[in-house]
Amino acid sequence: MASSTPVVEVQDLVHRYGDRRALGAVSFEVRPGEVFGLLGPNGGGKTTLLQILATLLRPSGGTARVSGHDVVAEAPAVRARIGIVFQSASLDPYLTARENLWHQGHLYGLRGAELERRIGAELERLGVGDRADDRVKTLSGGLRRRVELAKGLLHRPAVLLLDEPTVGLDPGGRRDLWEHVRALRDEDALAVVVTTHLMEEAERCDRIGILDQGELVALDTPDGLRSEIQGDVVTVEAEDPARLADAVRERFGVEPARIEGALRIERPDGAAFVPRLAEAFPGEIRSITVGKPTLEDVFVQRTGHRFYRPRPGPDGEPGE
Repeated sequence: MASSTPVVEVQDLVHRYGDRRALGAVSFEVRPGEVFGLLGPNGGGKTTLLQILATLLRPSGGTARVSGHDVVAEAPAVRARIGIVFQSASLDPYLTARENLWHQGHLYGLRGAELERRIGAELERLGVGDRADDRVKTLSGGLRRRVELAKGLLHRPAVLLLDEPTVGLDPGGRRDLWEHVRALRDEDALAVVVTTHLMEEAERCDRIGILDQGELVALDTPDGLRSEIQGDVVTVEAEDPARLADAVRERFGVEPARIEGALRIERPDGAAFVPRLAEAFPGEIRSITVGKPTLEDVFVQRTGHRFYRPRPGPDGEPGE
């Protein structure tokens, strides 16, 4: 169970790249023994936020603290208390797993028998002890990720930062990595902050902060976020969405939301509502889908647009 004392505290965090705002007054806390997910599309601000927590980027405003230490004023103390697994590989492929961890240990002042013991213990815990003396380039993507985790945990941090940790892994590798993350949370009361653009990964987190265009648009447990949507979600593709929205409003007394050319209707009786809708407007509807609320539905409800949006083409129209 997570402690009541936050190990990560973010308050009104702002960051700008020139005139472009990457983060706008973001606030949240993370406690020991909690996996906290930052979910959002590319460009939402996730990596910028993680880089600030890792002391790699100075914020334009606001504060962030790790174990009570300010990420700007006390950066060395913060670095001693965080472990990081970057999206891009940080292992030397020509060194063995053991050698990679040996050099990492030296950076944190670890030496001799104690360092050897920690290297062995972390590799064994993550299931790669039998590959300790193999060169990293001979390991599969999933095994390399385990070595990356061992490297980030070698100095026993209070917080583990994971930036899109399963990029490039197959479904089995993703599942395997998340089993290890949950074990670390449970065994060490480790606080884990993970960025992801994958809904199924966000579902595995204890709490989620949803970021869109630098704004924290939602913050709760996955169940808590989904419960905000009452009933089912009905999505309608129509020949003329604007005209159909007016007709549905008049006929059924509901207020459809127009999301990028489709109508989205929240109903407690979605399955029963679909045939009534189809019968009422047979010539105007191209397709209807109904489902239980998902995290993407929460994102749509909070932002007014879909999680993945097509890039504009050269003429300003949606492209690939």
